[in-house]
Amino acid sequence: MDTEGTYDARGTGADRVPRPAGPPPAAPPPPPYAPYAPHPRRPQAGDDGVEAWLRTPRPVREPGVWRFGHTPRPPETPEGVSDRSLLVGVLISVLSGLLLWSLWRNGYIPYRLVPLKLFTPGDWWYAGTFGGPRTIEGADALTVYEAALFGLLVYGCGRLGNWPELFRRHVAGRGQPFLALATAAAGGLAELLVWKDGVPVVRPVLILVASVAGGEIYQSQAVVNVIYTLIALGVLWPFALLGRWRRLLADRSGKSAATASSAPAAPPEAPTPEQWPELRAAGRTDAADALTAEVRTGRMNDVDVARLRHAWTVGRAHPERLDALDKAVLRAGGAAALHPSGARDLPVRTARHDLLTGQVRLGSCAEDPHNPYARRGSGIALEPALLGTSLLAVGPPGAGKSARLVRPVVESLALQALAGRAAVLAVGGAGGELGPDEAFDVVVRIGDPASAHDFDLYGGTTDPDEAASVLAEGLVGDVTHLDSRRAATVLAQLLGPYAAVHGHFPGVPALRELLDGDLAAVDALREALAAGGHQAMLRELEARTRQRGGAGDPGPVLADRIALLDRPAFATFFTTGEQARPFSLRSLEHLPLRVRIDLPERAHAEASRLLARLVLAQFTAIAAARADRSLFVCLVLDDATHTVTAETVRGVRRLRSVNAGAVLTLRTVDDVPEGLHTALLGAVGCCMAFSGVTTWDGKRFAEVWGKEWVETREVAQHAVFADQPFTRALHGLRKLVTGKAVTRDAVTVRRVERERWSASELAYQLPAGHAVLSLTTVDGEHAPPLLVELGR
Repeated sequence: MDTEGTYDARGTGADRVPRPAGPPPAAPPPPPYAPYAPHPRRPQAGDDGVEAWLRTPRPVREPGVWRFGHTPRPPETPEGVSDRSLLVGVLISVLSGLLLWSLWRNGYIPYRLVPLKLFTPGDWWYAGTFGGPRTIEGADALTVYEAALFGLLVYGCGRLGNWPELFRRHVAGRGQPFLALATAAAGGLAELLVWKDGVPVVRPVLILVASVAGGEIYQSQAVVNVIYTLIALGVLWPFALLGRWRRLLADRSGKSAATASSAPAAPPEAPTPEQWPELRAAGRTDAADALTAEVRTGRMNDVDVARLRHAWTVGRAHPERLDALDKAVLRAGGAAALHPSGARDLPVRTARHDLLTGQVRLGSCAEDPHNPYARRGSGIALEPALLGTSLLAVGPPGAGKSARLVRPVVESLALQALAGRAAVLAVGGAGGELGPDEAFDVVVRIGDPASAHDFDLYGGTTDPDEAASVLAEGLVGDVTHLDSRRAATVLAQLLGPYAAVHGHFPGVPALRELLDGDLAAVDALREALAAGGHQAMLRELEARTRQRGGAGDPGPVLADRIALLDRPAFATFFTTGEQARPFSLRSLEHLPLRVRIDLPERAHAEASRLLARLVLAQFTAIAAARADRSLFVCLVLDDATHTVTAETVRGVRRLRSVNAGAVLTLRTVDDVPEGLHTALLGAVGCCMAFSGVTTWDGKRFAEVWGKEWVETREVAQHAVFADQPFTRALHGLRKLVTGKAVTRDAVTVRRVERERWSASELAYQLPAGHAVLSLTTVDGEHAPPLLVELGR
């Protein structure tokens, strides 16, 4: 497997993977710039390819927001007038304005000329309050006066009828080109009314121009034409502003580079993402040109881009390795620095992934009052920064935990493993939904004779005390009345002497004989220790012999538990020595492996729980003891029933500080000992409650998510008592017609502290296919519990 030195940065190579448990041999590398067979499901840019996928913006948002192409939601607008009320108000204002103007023009409004007569000479008017104009100057003044009053009448009716809101909601809200067409039609109607003298505009303008420039100006036909043109343009000018005609024409002609983003545009000479600007900035133009050609010709996929970017990031810490990476890129193009397995993609994807951000989309926030307004409708995604705090999901069977959470997370981690950024260990029942065999480097089928890999009960360690501690946690960690530390001491008293004699730890049958106190096995081990001069180990064995059968001896319990693994179905598993072929979880320390362990839950349910508990204990111990923590390591346990112990809870709490995480699913929180409920919910940073949880589980989640201040509005109706006879008669008539007494509303607004999600809401109001998810990053940033529509 040619890794081009990329994965050797951790001081290991592909040959460090236990054989035959290592990844399958890689296929020969493709020739330089060989066409790459694209995956049936292309990157999230759809059919546009990797180039458009790279150019799609990914703004930094709150934890859990699907960043790929995210567009912030417009600010929330307060609830306004309904469309029906708005239209009725506009109609009433228009009719009222027409009525007032008709009354004015026909002289039915008294004292209508009094304000005008106060500011004009008296000899322009006939005597009396109702006297009209006597001279031409009076008639001209009346024409201008009526035009000004008409403008005030239109303005007042527009304010009273809320015309601007109608325009914003039903005209401007539809955008272009409807806005331009609507305003053009309105402008044409206005021009028709103006030139037909239905609206007083032309005559008042001509009178004003004559009063300023003199009547002789109209002797020139050219001047008259200019004035008419200015009037026509003046009438259209407000409609052009409202319809944004200038911007529309500029966009259509290509003279305006309108953009929805407020960020400044990049200079024309700045390289775009598919041109690999980071390589060009470092002077690696040949490699950048080669990769740019690979992207534009479709010979690279999103995994290749993420893998090579990661290889470049790792290589910058070792400049001497960048030359080798450059040569590999020039020779193999997008196939350079391959994963040890030689794979460039998964055989199938069931979720949406964005490898540049490491996110996998689970669904979208529902339009629900529990969700903040800004988050409604936005995508929900998980990434290593969130999984690093560990995730606990609770839901009944059939709620979608495996298909809508576990499978997408395993896929995402497997893709990141192909990019060299993560390692994943998926544990579930045989025949589960964790993914096909081709999507993993190592598949351990415990209890299946056809499995090519065994499982190392001791976690690959050679220290008897460490092996005993982890094994004891897996065997008797769920026994509440038994101290796992005493059980670890018993195991260490047997594992140490056995390893000193045989050079390896005992297999399951031999360990069972020693725990049962078989005299022949113990005597043979004692004689071998004496013959080899292992006095310290001999004292350990003698101490175990003396303690056997005493009060509180954990030996019988350990023997009963190890007997669950000493079955014919497991005869070829858990072997040790030279003939052993176990897979050790320690391989996850330094290699981006994709590992799946199938447990025989149907035939050996208790043994499966024991093994799952052992895997969890080994994972937390190995992840915390890693020297190189640059690789994100994650355990995905599809069913954590009866696997969580006090020690593993402490181990899960330590994972966030060692660049590791765990995903645990439960059918109910009661599958964990009651004394560990609070500790477990406090140890994980992300909690997820699926639809169908019980009120008891909902109560625990409600306590974890706490309370928030909300504003409540209470409306109380009080009866109205009338004192006057006429008012009482009206109230009686109203009650007779409507059947209800006359009341008035008393509104009380208060701020109270309420649970974000109550137990009853979680149990009875979550729709099918939904879940409530709270998130925490490794940096401590929180996201409130959100109602998520899964799979959307």
